[in-house]
Amino acid sequence: MTAELLVGGCLELEAMAGQRTLRASEENLETLEKGLFQDEDSCYDCNYCDKPGTILQSFVPEGKTLFPEIFQTNQLLFYERFQAYQDYILADCKASEVREFTAEFLEKVLEPSGWRAVWHTNVFEVLVEVTDVDFSALKAVVKLAEPYICESEVSTFTLECMKELLDLKEYRLPLQELWVVFDDSGVFDQTALAIEHVRFFYQNIWRSWDEEEEDEYDYFVRCVEPRLRLHYDILEDRVPSGLIVDYHNLLSQCEENYRKFLNLRSSLSNCNSDSEQENITMVEGLKLYSEIEQLKQKLKLIENPLLRYVFGYQKNSSIQAKGTRPNGQKVTHVVSSTVRTGLLQSLLRDKLCKEEMEIQFHSDPLSAVNACYEGDTVIVCPGHYTVHGSFSIADSIELEGYGIPDDIVIEKRGKGDTFVDCTGADIKISSIKFIQHDAVEGILIIHHGKTTLDNCVLQCETTGVTIRTSAEFLMKDSDLYGAKGAGIEIYPGSQCSLIDNVIHHCKEGILIKDFLDEHYDIPKISMVNNMIHNNEGYGVVLVKPVIFSDLQKNTQDETEENEAMKLKTSVEADAAIRVDLEELIQCTTGKMELHVKADLSEQAEGNYEIASEIVAASTQKGQMRKKRLSELGITQADDNLMSQEMFVAIMGNQFKWNGKGSFGTFLF
Repeated sequence: MTAELLVGGCLELEAMAGQRTLRASEENLETLEKGLFQDEDSCYDCNYCDKPGTILQSFVPEGKTLFPEIFQTNQLLFYERFQAYQDYILADCKASEVREFTAEFLEKVLEPSGWRAVWHTNVFEVLVEVTDVDFSALKAVVKLAEPYICESEVSTFTLECMKELLDLKEYRLPLQELWVVFDDSGVFDQTALAIEHVRFFYQNIWRSWDEEEEDEYDYFVRCVEPRLRLHYDILEDRVPSGLIVDYHNLLSQCEENYRKFLNLRSSLSNCNSDSEQENITMVEGLKLYSEIEQLKQKLKLIENPLLRYVFGYQKNSSIQAKGTRPNGQKVTHVVSSTVRTGLLQSLLRDKLCKEEMEIQFHSDPLSAVNACYEGDTVIVCPGHYTVHGSFSIADSIELEGYGIPDDIVIEKRGKGDTFVDCTGADIKISSIKFIQHDAVEGILIIHHGKTTLDNCVLQCETTGVTIRTSAEFLMKDSDLYGAKGAGIEIYPGSQCSLIDNVIHHCKEGILIKDFLDEHYDIPKISMVNNMIHNNEGYGVVLVKPVIFSDLQKNTQDETEENEAMKLKTSVEADAAIRVDLEELIQCTTGKMELHVKADLSEQAEGNYEIASEIVAASTQKGQMRKKRLSELGITQADDNLMSQEMFVAIMGNQFKWNGKGSFGTFLF
């Protein structure tokens, strides 16, 4: 490093080195140079500030005994990479400026020559020596190191073959393919770390289509930060395994489509104007472009931590139902760690005396559920049961506790996506307390079919109950608390009835998802006499797209003939919707003379506000559908709210001490 470079980088070095004062001596400048990627605390903790030499560890690739040690740089923490990209490499650059900013950064910190590296590819590894660096191309000029060391899965890479290969590449190799050979002097620390940041960026952050994205926003904020957080969330088991698979599949599909799109665009430029082939290529290109944009939007939903939480993903459960036993017999499974005479007599008196039946005994509830067929019953006796797997219930069974929930505890230990997965047509769970630990997804997920939860306690750690599209859920007389996400997540097209429950101390009480897409229906919701209190955010939050406001703008440009099928934005239209809402609530609650008074209590006002927002969403969704049909020349005459087959019964709920209030909306 030249003295000019070190002086020019003083401001950056000072920011990374904390409150230390820069001195003019070469010794102190070198010390600060080594702190480019290290914060002050880590430097002091490792006692590297008081002695010269490297602050990085060495690494010997497994089975690569012929190669020298290399710098171990792939175990950097999130904040180390975050700080490097934000403060030193990318700053506030646009996507089109990424390569330029990266090159400028490398010019400041990279040793231009005199270091060795292992050229690593999927086929071979070879030791090279760097003689120069082409910063603008992000490539190093190399020559084969002496002695010649090469390891490969095939035996064809002789010295002559490698020279021919390098000659074809003009002895210029991408920096991200080079792993710097370890040197304990500390001279090449920054070189190794800088190349690691470039390698990580192009392997995990950069997308081939990024450069064509709009440059209006800061690239770091828009792309780098969310992708970096997702990468570390995956490493730290904070993302469901199914969502990880979905993300990688979407990414591969988007990259493949983008390659096809580039090829089509290239071939289009070689076609004769107005030729038939050009027209066909343009149609294919437009179709591919539309698919790419849809895939990119799905990727962004997963990359954004907030939207990832809001939308989750549609998990296709692979649980297969067993059906009825071949002999048609139904079995009662009794779960108890120990069976005493008194307990057995009580069971015979209360549960097992109705008719002749087959009884099987189990020591843990998981084995009992796994042994069930269609129509079986599992009776869990008092006790504290610890399970290390997940309950996957695909048949219509009853899982009931024999006693009160606090005496019948099922606690999950060990990492895993879910606690209880339900796909059966009619599942009933009662009088059990579930305690969740180390789960990525919720404590209970209903994929499809109907699940009834009665007199249960759910002590959550991530999300509470999730009701997927087309699923039906009834929860009554139950207590749910502790969810770091929403206590209950209600997906479009689902049915959810909540009666006499307590939902408290969650991030959000209830989260209702509305995608406003023709493929989804507004969820059918009934909330009666629930206590929703002490949640960090809202008691109930409705997620809806900004397309609502876009729709309202579009309605102003429509003709008078289509006014009945568009969103009504005038005062008269708002009044009409309120009247229809009152009629709907009157119908669903069985109170035909319901009137909304000005002096409503906080609880009643919260109930009305929730019902109003859901009905408004349903109204707008119906009008969107009619608008699409109208554009196709199809008309629908019925515009009555009551004809939308939406059931809403929201009454008697109490909302207290929720951080942001009883009800709110989240626009995306």
